[in-house]
Amino acid sequence: MTTEKTISLEINGRFFQAREGMTILDVAKREGIPIPTLCYHEALESVGNCRLCMVEITHPDWKGWKGLVTSCLYPVEEGLQVTTDNKTIWNTRRTILDLLLARCPDSDVIQKLAAEYGVTVTSYRKNDVETKCILCGLCVRVCAAKGANAISSAGRGIEKMIARPFDQPPPDCIGCASCAHICPTGAIEYEDTPEVRKIWGHSFKMVKCESCGRPIMPEKQLEFEAEKSGLDPAYFKTCSVCSQRKSIDTIRSAFDMKAVGLGEPVEVAR
Repeated sequence: MTTEKTISLEINGRFFQAREGMTILDVAKREGIPIPTLCYHEALESVGNCRLCMVEITHPDWKGWKGLVTSCLYPVEEGLQVTTDNKTIWNTRRTILDLLLARCPDSDVIQKLAAEYGVTVTSYRKNDVETKCILCGLCVRVCAAKGANAISSAGRGIEKMIARPFDQPPPDCIGCASCAHICPTGAIEYEDTPEVRKIWGHSFKMVKCESCGRPIMPEKQLEFEAEKSGLDPAYFKTCSVCSQRKSIDTIRSAFDMKAVGLGEPVEVAR
């Protein structure tokens, strides 16, 4: 049996234990140490696009050398010494947010975060195109992780953008809206009604719960999920509320049967 290696490191003068393979950001989040992020999400592999989570590191064996690294990517090391906030880090984050405010001057999220670092008006030329997109790539990555690959980044430099193929409604989009839910700035908009979800130029017909009639997901997403999982499509036609209620009713019924001497004892997971 293999044993997980335990690593000791120092963050802001305090010592912590971590498992091998964890990143500095993993430990900081676990311990409630604030490090700002925009392109990070625990459900996806980190890529360090936004650079906002930069921290300073050094080590007793490095003879005084220290440098800035992205905490979402840098793995913990035995004896590592981490500083999450000092003048150098603060100025680095301030510059990043200054640039983001120039790109997305109307984004409430960026305005608020930039203000925390003293930037209320960008010192750079404002973007002529109105957008809330900071090109973090979370939407593209979650779409790829789901297996749809409906959207992607296009262009380079100041012309880079998140785009649909040939600027048309993406044929591979399943309407799940995962891209909109994961977007940190609300750049991707969608509209839901009891009958239809509108996103990326599509209008997807919604599947309704067979028990309560609540909209669950688009038909195309249900077909995609059923094929991917190998489950009967009927499995997805009950909403989470009704599914939970049915489970509770099943447990209660089993206990009622036991109370009158019918059925086998039921063990309830604790």
